Amino acid sequence: MAAEKITAEQRTEFGKGAARRIRRDDKVPAVLYTHGDKPLHLTLPGHDTMLALKHGGANALLEIDIEGKTQLGLTKQVQIDPITRHIEHVDFVLVKKGEKVTVDVPIHVVGDAAPETLVVTESAVVSVEAEATHIPEYFEVSVEGAEVGTQIHAQDLELPSGTTLLADEELLIVNVTQQMSEEALEAELEEAEAEAGIEREEHEEEAEAAAEGEDTAAGDAEGSADESRSEDA
Repeated sequence: MAAEKITAEQRTEFGKGAARRIRRDDKVPAVLYTHGDKPLHLTLPGHDTMLALKHGGANALLEIDIEGKTQLGLTKQVQIDPITRHIEHVDFVLVKKGEKVTVDVPIHVVGDAAPETLVVTESAVVSVEAEATHIPEYFEVSVEGAEVGTQIHAQDLELPSGTTLLADEELLIVNVTQQMSEEALEAELEEAEAEAGIEREEHEEEAEAAAEGEDTAAGDAEGSADESRSEDA
């Protein structure tokens, strides 16, 4: 994974008020945590930071130019406003080329399993150790044509050279099960409601019964129409 380049400014103002002023200028407050030294408090350009994190994924690696000196920062936490989706704050950890780091790499499931199956992603990320400059962006798992009962575990993942699996080898990543019918789903829902002590409102049950009655009536009417056409013929 290539490092994205970005220019940062060191900041001396802290607190919520300072952070708000930074964001109003379309910039992002950030912290670069170093090895043993004091963390560096930074201000990053908003648009460039958004693009860099988007390209780099969950473990984006940035070449951060701080007053002419370049540092490698590995993204550890990104705070995003739930409404505007703007980046509010980013935490980085300082890394060096060749250094091994522990990261959680996302799982991407691709392909279509066999008909009437349900593909369940049991683990969305997998913990691995990799060189800071060669972190996999994601692990691709194909379920193309997979039948019911297919299970893919952490040990089945194809890891690039230099990447070591830290998660349990038996960790279940993807599970292919039988797709539940609508009747079975309804029965399971009713059972869960009964166990939770939830009673359906009377009007809901009446509405369901009415809907079933309408379906039956429609079927009878269609059958009568077919018979009538047959007699006319």
